[in-house]
Amino acid sequence: MTEALVGITGVLLAGGKSRRMGQDKRFLELEGSTLLQLSLSVMEHAFSETLVVLAEPSPDLSRLGHRVVTDLIPNCASLGGLYTGLSYASHPHIFVAACDMPFLDARVISAMVRVDPTADVVMAKLSQGLQPMHAVYSKRCLARLETMARDHKLKIQDIVEAQELSVRLMSEDELGKIDPQLLSFMNVNTPADLEFARKLLSRRGVGEGSHG
Repeated sequence: MTEALVGITGVLLAGGKSRRMGQDKRFLELEGSTLLQLSLSVMEHAFSETLVVLAEPSPDLSRLGHRVVTDLIPNCASLGGLYTGLSYASHPHIFVAACDMPFLDARVISAMVRVDPTADVVMAKLSQGLQPMHAVYSKRCLARLETMARDHKLKIQDIVEAQELSVRLMSEDELGKIDPQLLSFMNVNTPADLEFARKLLSRRGVGEGSHG
């Protein structure tokens, strides 16, 4: 994909605690790039506006070349990051992803953005469940997210039950036509995940198939 998607902001959540990894995932290296750089490079090619959301300020991430913002609602995990990105976005819709997803694919992102431009939520429903951290949200979600945060109900996928929101779920079959192995949705949470990602990247070359 060569043209940036218009009318939508890319939001990269980069504020995780990395408990299972034991070190800051954002700066782990895969084939010469950090995990953060890999995901950010796909996002900045896909969108004319990209925001990076942190749980707390980080001097190491202040010079990314994109707007860096910190959580408006602290201690609410990814839901707080989603709320923050959606609040700061210039556009009425955002596509959000986590920075520990080394196989983001611009073609999959484009398909999710374009499948139903009127939907408030576009989310993948895979065999392992809903995927709220690789999804599209409209600003109409803000009130519901704020309520969830206030009640400390932090399971983002529960937003699909909100009666006031229009939701489009994409099936594994739909997405598998673009990304047969569904690697777009893989997170690097553990050292074993990291090793698996490194093997895949070295096999196919960094970025191959990622930018569309």
